[in-house]
Amino acid sequence: MMIDTDRIIYEETKCPTIHRDCVPVDLSDATMQERCQNILQKMREQELSVLLVYADREHGGNFSYLTGFAPRFEESLLVLHQDGQAYLMLGNEMLRMNAYSRLKAVPIHTPHFSLPNQPMETEKCFRELLCMAGLSQGKKTGIAGWKLLRDKTGDSTQRCSDGRMIREMFDVPSFIVDAVRELAGVEYTVNATGIFIDPKGGVRTKMNANEIAHYEYGACLASVGMADLLEKLEPGKTELELAGCLEHYGQPNSVQTICATGERFTNAVVSPRNKKTALGDRFSATIGYHGGLTNRSGYLASSEQDILPKERDYMNRVAIPYFAAMASWYATVGVNVKAADIYDTVESVVPQRLYGWTLNPGHYTADEEWLSSPFTPGSDVMLDSGMLLQMDIILKVDGFGGCNGEDGVAIMDESLQKEMREQYPQTWSRFAARQKYVREVLGIPMKDEVFPMSDLCGYLRPFLLDKKRALKMKS
Repeated sequence: MMIDTDRIIYEETKCPTIHRDCVPVDLSDATMQERCQNILQKMREQELSVLLVYADREHGGNFSYLTGFAPRFEESLLVLHQDGQAYLMLGNEMLRMNAYSRLKAVPIHTPHFSLPNQPMETEKCFRELLCMAGLSQGKKTGIAGWKLLRDKTGDSTQRCSDGRMIREMFDVPSFIVDAVRELAGVEYTVNATGIFIDPKGGVRTKMNANEIAHYEYGACLASVGMADLLEKLEPGKTELELAGCLEHYGQPNSVQTICATGERFTNAVVSPRNKKTALGDRFSATIGYHGGLTNRSGYLASSEQDILPKERDYMNRVAIPYFAAMASWYATVGVNVKAADIYDTVESVVPQRLYGWTLNPGHYTADEEWLSSPFTPGSDVMLDSGMLLQMDIILKVDGFGGCNGEDGVAIMDESLQKEMREQYPQTWSRFAARQKYVREVLGIPMKDEVFPMSDLCGYLRPFLLDKKRALKMKS
């Protein structure tokens, strides 16, 4: 559904309810068993005898999908065989985590994954340790990192501009790839990351009720922090003071926390600085946890009179078109909707040639802020129940600051909604309240199967100091 800008108004608007009572929901044994079976089925379909899943501190989502934990500061490797036999290759300080793994596995102490200059007391080289994990010649072996590394044809075997072919690419350390190729054979070693995150059929792109409730906690927490920051925001506060509103309960972040006023990244500093906000500043803040990210960008102003004269058409040039694109996105997503239609809808509302957006207008989310994205031109992915999707439209209009109201949604058909109501009534209550707010207060016609993960979903104040007015659709 394409929403015209003439249907959007800026007026006094009731603030959304902020749910501060959300608590973590652990993944159940049944979910972890289901995840393992999902992967084993994919291995059978792709005729993989062995699957290696690499993880480090920044890229542990595929690994934790099966084990329940990600490395804290080392690297790790899960070796899974088609019959379900598993091995966990862990460094010095992660070795103890084998006892807590949700996937039963044989531990293999692999000091090569430890921190620099820690003890390397092992009688076996890395290749020999892989042999202990069951790798051998002629077994088709998949390696899963965290990137698909595909070209426009969908092939990870890259072709150079002069037509030469190069070997299949991997995004894991070469000492692992080299050893696997030596043991299994180059022709038997393939990139298998798509098993997890392929936009069309990757096992992590669809979730059950337990997983959605698990991730809703992080998305809710992000919106609570952002709501606190928006309430505290005023000229003279430092980025550090304001950023303190965002972080909660020591939960792991999925992205770099942003709280930036005026000119960003001075001295190459990307984290919050001891810089004071000033009236008329461009301002942006972001916080992300497992399950969702919330961003708000606009001007530190009460009205256009507080910003530079040359930027006072910001509302018409940037904010209203952005809200139209955002509302169109929320009104269009749903079960059996083509992902390409979402891309085309956004392009129709805010053409790239005029509004400068270059990335996908949304993506899947999970432990990672950006898992992968189905929203590409001509995509044949059909949106379905169980997907967690992040609305992520970034406009760049010369001469103006940005406007952003990024949040995520869960798609649940009637069957999944029933499970959520019965198994997680508190989570369901938050979902229902948010959906009602988006529809009845903001006027965005969100479909019955689409549920906001964030308390702030759709709520946008382009002039951040005006705490009473927001953009909405005419009733």
